[in-house]
Amino acid sequence: MHSMTAILLLCTANVCRSVMAQAMLSARLVAAGAPVPVTSAGLRDGGQPPPPEVISVMAARGINVAGHRSRRVTADDLAAADLVLGLAREHVRHAAVLRPESWSCAFTLRELVRRGLRAGARRPGEPLGDWLARAAGDRDRRDSLGGRPADDVPDPYGGPRAGYQATASLLDGLTRDLAALCWPVQRSLPESAASVLDRNL
Repeated sequence: MHSMTAILLLCTANVCRSVMAQAMLSARLVAAGAPVPVTSAGLRDGGQPPPPEVISVMAARGINVAGHRSRRVTADDLAAADLVLGLAREHVRHAAVLRPESWSCAFTLRELVRRGLRAGARRPGEPLGDWLARAAGDRDRRDSLGGRPADDVPDPYGGPRAGYQATASLLDGLTRDLAALCWPVQRSLPESAASVLDRNL
């Protein structure tokens, strides 16, 4: 369960949703003792910092993202990732167009958690690719098209602070569930350690 796996999170501008999700998932995997590199990128040109609301909402959770600068995803980024997590279906579609081979390992975060909860956690020694295939089940490329907005994480950009807080809370739960499904060693953390993690996130 501790083999290296590269995770790439995608959103539109790489300044809000993917930044928060990257920081939260990284913190959870570090706490679980899983040496998994987590990066993020967007669909637009890079170089932008997170909005002040993202910085403050994450700071309130004990996570500093002020130094983040956005970047545009490339085909090389996708090729290097074992798991691509879009924050909305449009991001999965973009990944599949930019690098068609990424389809089998590209999901929205909400979709993968939903499917993973149904399939069950990774078994001891089960390769990530095998678990993804098991979680995918009868998944079809058309699943990333219209009709299931529930698989998207709302974009708070430009809205009130409450929207950023709501998105952060949603991502908190999703990253917790994903970490427990993919690296179930987290479930054996001492209760005190798990409590500290939840307080920090």
